[in-house]
This record gives sequence, C-alpha cells and structure tokens, in this order.
Amino acid sequence: MAEVRGPRVGLYPGTFDPVTNGHLDIIARAARMLDRLVVGVATNVGKTPLFGIEERVELVRAETEVIARRAGSVIEVRSFASLLIDFARELGAFVIVRGLRAVSDFDYEFQMAGMNARLDPEIETVFLMASERHQFISSRLVKEVALLGGDIASFVPPLTLERTLGRVRG
Repeated sequence: MAEVRGPRVGLYPGTFDPVTNGHLDIIARAARMLDRLVVGVATNVGKTPLFGIEERVELVRAETEVIARRAGSVIEVRSFASLLIDFARELGAFVIVRGLRAVSDFDYEFQMAGMNARLDPEIETVFLMASERHQFISSRLVKEVALLGGDIASFVPPLTLERTLGRVRG
C-alpha cells in the first residue's frame, strides 16, 4: 500500500529587505513544485533593515499574490524570529528552499544546510539556482544603488520600487 502524504509544504526564508525580482523568481519556481509555500520573513537582529518587519511582510504578500494565482499554489507570507528549523517544524514544512546566485553563496548555504540537517534530518534543504538575469541582484546592492541615487527599476517589482524610493529619498 502506498504511503499517504499530506500537502507538500515548503519554506523560503529571508529578510527580503527589499524583496527583489530575484526573490520573486525563486518564489514562482518553488511554488510550482509545492502545494503550499510559506515565505518566511526573518526579523534578523544582526541587520539594520530599510523596512520594518510588518512592511516587509506586506510588500512580499502584495508582490506574490499574482504568482500564487498563476501557479495554482498557496503562498503564505509570515514573519518569524525563531530558529529557522523550529519555524519549519511549526509550519509542517518538509523542505527549506534556498536560492543560490553565485559560488560565493554556496559556502554559507552549504554550512546552513548541514546544520539544519543535523537539527532535523527529516527536513530537506533544496537549492534553486538564480535565473541568469537575476544572478547579480541582492537586497544589499539594491539598497546601496538606491541610496546613491541609481536606477533600481529593473531589480525590484513596482510597489517595492515605489516604497524603496520613498524611503531613501523621502
């Protein structure tokens, strides 16, 4: 008899400060593979965010609505301040989705995947390579370019663009 399984739930964590087109690309691709994708917006006390946690959740939620409809999947956006693996357990996630842009990302992500596997071997980490057109985009660089008056329109979706420019120029 085949094993009966529940919905395939995945977690895509990050600070999303701000959410970029690269993030949205990973979200869209992961959503196609899962029944429910939770985008976990981390508080991350080690960073000084441009946007507060509530606004980051709101922006990610707004920017992912069309992706969920298109994928026929459920995309939920929630904030968290706990250990990632504890949050994944709380959600019933069987997989943590991580995006890789370049070789420089791999070392850190490899260490995190190993640590998470030791903490809970039942939760897998899956890496999605960033699409070629998004490999160089990072939230940190987007903020830096915006703060220096550069054009970030091709790096972030429209609502995020408006809010980011309002924050850095306002």
